[in-house]
Amino acid sequence: MSLAVAGARASLAASSPRPRLLAAPLRRRPFGSLASPPAAGRRRLRVRMARTESTGVSVGFRAPHFEDVQLPEPLTGTLWTLDDFEGNPALLVMFICNHCPFVKHLKKDIAKLTSFYMEKGLGAVAISSNSIRTHPQVRGYNRWMPLFVFSAISDADRGHDLIINAKDMPHVLAIQLCFWDGPERMAEEAKLFKYPFPYLYDESQEVAKAFGAVCTPEFYLFKKDGRRPFELFYHGQFDDSRPSNNVPVTGRDLSRAIDCALSGQELSFVQKPSVGCSIKWHP
Repeated sequence: MSLAVAGARASLAASSPRPRLLAAPLRRRPFGSLASPPAAGRRRLRVRMARTESTGVSVGFRAPHFEDVQLPEPLTGTLWTLDDFEGNPALLVMFICNHCPFVKHLKKDIAKLTSFYMEKGLGAVAISSNSIRTHPQVRGYNRWMPLFVFSAISDADRGHDLIINAKDMPHVLAIQLCFWDGPERMAEEAKLFKYPFPYLYDESQEVAKAFGAVCTPEFYLFKKDGRRPFELFYHGQFDDSRPSNNVPVTGRDLSRAIDCALSGQELSFVQKPSVGCSIKWHP
């Protein structure tokens, strides 16, 4: 490079200051605030969770005992074991959680269906085995944060409904995250949806592993056959409805299975696997 060219470049640089990149500040919101941005300035993004199907165990599987791992019911503080349901002719064991969209889609109908059949003698219990190490129980956690911060969050913490704030700064997005797993929130859920069954917390995840559970929701219907413990009669879906397929929730598959179990009839339809979010295992 000649000295003349170098001198010209140096002169141009000195006379033309570099452009400054200014970032407009994000609108501040108090920590824990549940307020959302104006409707005109937001758009909703639904992050899909990985779909997992129930697998692993077949009809005839014997319900594992969990006497050595008594499960607490956060709502009442009561400890439960499988023996507490020995007086029932059939037992429905459900693995659910608080945040999974597949469970949220069915919560009210699960409560209605189980309430109806519990009056006919069905025993029912729900269990949450999700790890609060990956899905912490943070009450009121509802913080707005820049998108680049969200990109650093582990995949295990994603999969929730996010509200994207793009009103003031379309090129800088802020997101809202809520985590709801944990015993405190479980108690609130049981009270809010008036669960007629105990909703138990499997902190060690030993019960989920003993059952072979892999997703939420997952349904195990056991019946008595004169031997202990209960024998698996049905391991399948609630019905064909999913959060985004516009099929009405009826509980048809599970209710037909319960009718057969309580009446002593054999199943006359194909069992379809339950579909939901994967259980969040401890790292």
